[in-house]
Amino acid sequence: MAGVSAMAVCSWKGVADASQTSQGGRSLALGPQTRVFLAGVGRGASEEVMKLAVRAVAEATTDFSWLSKGDAVFIKPALNSGNPYPATTNPIAIGVMVELLKQKGAGRVIVGDMCGIEQVKLSPKGLSGSSRRLMEASGMARAVQAAGGEIHFFEEAGWGAFYEDAPAAGSHWKRGLMMPHILKEVEHIILMPRCSRHVLAGSTLGLKAAVGYWRGDTRLEYHRDASTFQEKTAEGNTVETLRKKQRLVVSAADKILITFGPDEGHVFQPENGLVIASESVVAHDMVSLAWLLENRRNIETSGKEWVKDNSPWVARIGNHYVVSKLGGWGPALASEKLTKNDLHAIWDDRVLNRAYEVFGGMPRVILEAANNALAENLKKRLSEMTTRSA
Repeated sequence: MAGVSAMAVCSWKGVADASQTSQGGRSLALGPQTRVFLAGVGRGASEEVMKLAVRAVAEATTDFSWLSKGDAVFIKPALNSGNPYPATTNPIAIGVMVELLKQKGAGRVIVGDMCGIEQVKLSPKGLSGSSRRLMEASGMARAVQAAGGEIHFFEEAGWGAFYEDAPAAGSHWKRGLMMPHILKEVEHIILMPRCSRHVLAGSTLGLKAAVGYWRGDTRLEYHRDASTFQEKTAEGNTVETLRKKQRLVVSAADKILITFGPDEGHVFQPENGLVIASESVVAHDMVSLAWLLENRRNIETSGKEWVKDNSPWVARIGNHYVVSKLGGWGPALASEKLTKNDLHAIWDDRVLNRAYEVFGGMPRVILEAANNALAENLKKRLSEMTTRSA
């Protein structure tokens, strides 16, 4: 159990057309063509090169016509621990996005999150732990403030500073999701996850990052009713707030947490790294997961590492532990069995498979280069991995 305790949990794109593709033995509607932009970043690239890549991919993805002068924007990173990138979002990328939004006319630019139960516990009785301290440790806080942004941590406003937001009809959630009030104060949301393995979920990309918004009671239902853990991950992104306000998803992925996750694991830095962006979180995650899988092919793990990274029992025990932290040992012992996602191809991923259903079909991903450092063979490979014929 001591080993398990290291595991912290930290564009609604329109109606699909009539085209169908086979998905797990069933027909699945294809969604609209959706562009995902890629900027290349070489191994060991300077901070300035990374800044230029993030700016290039963001400006290629959107013209920012949705942003009016003085609008408030919330940036949601992945802050599941105080560990450095890629265990958390790249501070350089966060800083560039704050600067870019300010230059485009934004008023307040707020960056915030709430860490997982291993690090931070908010309850009606009080608070332990600090997301603020962890953001400072990760280097994100300094980057945000240097760029003129604000930092915000949901738990600091207290248990009552959340509101109930309903997911799309037909979801596996029994109740609405408790979301932080700060989201009502902004006009727009930018999601900035990272590319990482996750010991419970299989991977943690854009859709999984929504967990950081949720109050403890929502997280308890998520982990306790674990037979639909992956489906609820996708459905959690259909709440009205995110459907109406989320504009852009950007991931720096020149470094990948390739095993275990979300806080610890083998950090892999490919020769040709990427920054990935799309207006669609689903299309973004298709490419980000393909990138994770492509790079996992380049590592070898020892027997001990293999067990920790791949064993379904580690995931199940770990989830029971998380439930115990959220709700006590009674709910933990009664919680449903978690089945960890396979990671062989993106088509195995239950989070994405459910996302295709609730977001109007599987996006037909169109990959486009945002700078001239993107290797053509890499673009071709990722295109093959994210395209499925009927």
